[in-house]
Formats: sequence, structure tokens, C-alpha cells
Amino acid sequence: MTTARLTHIGGPTVLVEVAGWHLLVDPTFDPPGRRYSFGWGTASTKQVGPAVAAGDLPPIDAVLLTHDHHADNLDVAGRALLPAAGTVLTTEAGADRLGGGAVGLAPWATTVLDAGVGPGDGPGGRPAITVTATPCRHGPPASSPIVGQVIGFSLRWEGQQHGELWFSGDTVLYRGVREVADRLDVGTALLHLGKVQFPITGPLRYTMTAEDAVALCGELRPHTAIPVHYEGWSHFHEGRAAIEPVLAAAPAAVRHSFRWLTLGEPADVEV
Repeated sequence: MTTARLTHIGGPTVLVEVAGWHLLVDPTFDPPGRRYSFGWGTASTKQVGPAVAAGDLPPIDAVLLTHDHHADNLDVAGRALLPAAGTVLTTEAGADRLGGGAVGLAPWATTVLDAGVGPGDGPGGRPAITVTATPCRHGPPASSPIVGQVIGFSLRWEGQQHGELWFSGDTVLYRGVREVADRLDVGTALLHLGKVQFPITGPLRYTMTAEDAVALCGELRPHTAIPVHYEGWSHFHEGRAAIEPVLAAAPAAVRHSFRWLTLGEPADVEV
């Protein structure tokens, strides 16, 4: 299988349909307008609702949850979906908080989704998917004890043409993320961007910028790079209008790898 169907629902939320699997990344389905506290004096208002309603999703075989403790990655409506999913993969701390059989992964730990997982169509020849948790640091140096655990996810299955399908998770660009280029063969990268900042911490950043994305893709050399989680919340400071000029000025190999997904519209991506 060399094609994955990706639907960007909004924020970090992406539906992945591949080879009979239905995977959901960071479910967020609350309506816009609510302000959520992220702790330590930080907060954000949701400005845009989901482009696909939770009730319109197919049965979900697995949820890939980069972290459970920020509402822009798991909100009330998204949390309500978890019990019906075949499995939930998340951080070790998140699995302890969620309970219910959630599986916690440390960075670089792996697990396998086999054909028997999930409420979907049954085995039916579905390939096993190896999931590798990748490092994230959701803020400046030494912030992890305050911000909490976050991971990304890389997916590998038989038949991929260009390499693994990687979700960066909420992270700044640092050594741990750069290790992904050294340790994994990434063919498709979904990058959490947006330059998250909060008034209380001034210029400190909590996610990557467009310039970070260009630098990282220069090391990863993915066939396809897709921005996600860059708009729709008040704590983002670099939306698409700010990202596009940076990508346009990037080296050709990087520039041509980027692709934007239209919210709510399934897109077939060669992987």
C-alpha cells in the first residue's frame, strides 16, 4: 500500500485511513468559543470548530494521542471518543491519567497495531503497523517538568514507497526532534507548527516556527511535508499567511515537498 488518505479535521486532529485501518490523531471536536486553561497562568481560546463532526467518523481502530493534558490536543468531545477506540497510544504519564487500557510509550519505544486491533472491518489482510514514539519538548529548555510529557508518532507498514508516516507532535526544534532524521526514514511528515507563545512567558516558544520546519525538513528530506496545528487557537502566532512566505523562500527540495491540506477534505498522499 503506497497511498494514505489523510483528512485534516482541524488543529492537530487528523484522520488516517490506510490499508483498512482508521487511525485518529489528537481528537479535538469541541465547538469554538471556549477558553481553556493550560496551567501555570497560560490559556487559549478555541477560535475554529472541527471541519468533520465526531459523529461522522468511521469506527476508530486506534487513537494516537501526543498528550492528554492540553485541550487543543484532547478536548471534552475528543475525550468522549476514547472508550470506543480499539486502542489509545499516548505518553506514559497520559496513560496513567486516562486509564481504561491506554498504552503509554516513552520516546523511541515501539508497539505494533496488528490486524486484530480495533472495531473496524476485521483483519481482512490489513498489514501490521509498527508505531514508534518520537521525542518532543513542548517548550524552552528545562520546561518539560512544567509543560508535561509529549510524544510524536511514526508509523511503518509493509509496502511504503517513500518511508514512514511521522507526526511530530507539539514540540520546538531541538536535539531530540533532530534525532528523528538520524534514526528513522521519514517519507511523510506532518509538522505541528504555529509558533505558540503566551503573554505570561513573553518571547518563549512552545512549538515550531516555519523557519524551524524548513530547517528540520532539510535534515529529514521527506517526500511530503504537511503543516498542521498552526491556526484555530488564540495562542498561535504564525498562521498560514505567515508560514507561506517562509516556505516560498526555502531551498527548492524543501519548498517542493510541502503540501497544504484543505480542512475537512480527504486527501490521498503517496507514502
